[in-house]
Amino acid sequence: MEKVFGAMDPALQLIILMAALSLLPFILVSLTSFTRYVIVLSILKTALGTQQVPPGVVLVGISLILTIYTMGPVFGEMYDRVEKPIQQHQSLIAVMSEASEPLKEFMMRQTRQEDISYFVEMTRKTAPQSPSDLSIWEVAPAFMISELRTSFEIGFLIFIPFIVLDLVVANILLALGMFMLSPTIISLPFKILIFIAVDGWSLILHGLVNSYN
Repeated sequence: MEKVFGAMDPALQLIILMAALSLLPFILVSLTSFTRYVIVLSILKTALGTQQVPPGVVLVGISLILTIYTMGPVFGEMYDRVEKPIQQHQSLIAVMSEASEPLKEFMMRQTRQEDISYFVEMTRKTAPQSPSDLSIWEVAPAFMISELRTSFEIGFLIFIPFIVLDLVVANILLALGMFMLSPTIISLPFKILIFIAVDGWSLILHGLVNSYN
């Protein structure tokens, strides 16, 4: 494939590069730590029951900033990898292949072996000799599945204390005979108070950043 792209007209290579750049938002959302951040923060918002606070755009902004922070070393390594092929005027496919290696290594560190094995069995007849033989197209879907699983596991653990608080408030209201009063209205201030008291935002964000290998 590299020979094919190398033989292409430079203008055609430029068009392919522009098309690849249009996929950057997809890559940023799907193949980085963004997925875990935005899902966990969305579940946290639901657990708090604060409706539209904080706004969705704020959660996306926090997730994007944390993604840049988490992926900074990976992006730096990707830049270092492509600098030499570009200076040597190598083909576009060679540059993209070299740039994808650090991203693939990052995804493999976060991906469960079972998920990778499934997609390898779907695409190969023989097992690869080493992890470096895996292509990014085999690692990417496994990484996305693993991120979804991990995100919901973290979200479940976050949800538990809020559910317990809702149950306690509901039982107290039931014992007082206040059937018409919504437990959510009473529990919401206590949720916010406890969350602030334990410095919940810092704990969760620090935990999410530290959850990456």
